Amino acid sequence: MDNDKFVELCKEKVADYTNTTMNLSSVNLPVHISTSDVYVVWLNRTLQNNKALLSTIVSDGMYYEVTYNGDKNELYFDAYSHIHNRAFKLDE
Repeated sequence: MDNDKFVELCKEKVADYTNTTMNLSSVNLPVHISTSDVYVVWLNRTLQNNKALLSTIVSDGMYYEVTYNGDKNELYFDAYSHIHNRAFKLDE
C-alpha cells in the first residue's frame, strides 16, 4: 500500500471512530468531522509496513496510532487519551 492510500485510509478510520464514539456537540463542533479535520503527526514506512500517529481538530486530548501489516494485509487501530504532561529541567 502506498503512503497516500495509507494516509487516506488512516484519516477515514479516525474520522469514523471520532464520529461514532464522541459527542462532538459538547465541544461546540459540527455533529461530524471529515477526513480534512484529521491530520498526521508522524508517518513511517518500513518495507511493506506503515505506521502513522494522527490527531483531529477536536481538543479532547485523543491521538491515534494506525499500523498496516503488509505481510498479513491487516490494519491495526489504537486510540489513546493524553492524560498527563510534565516538563523536566535537564542539567547541561
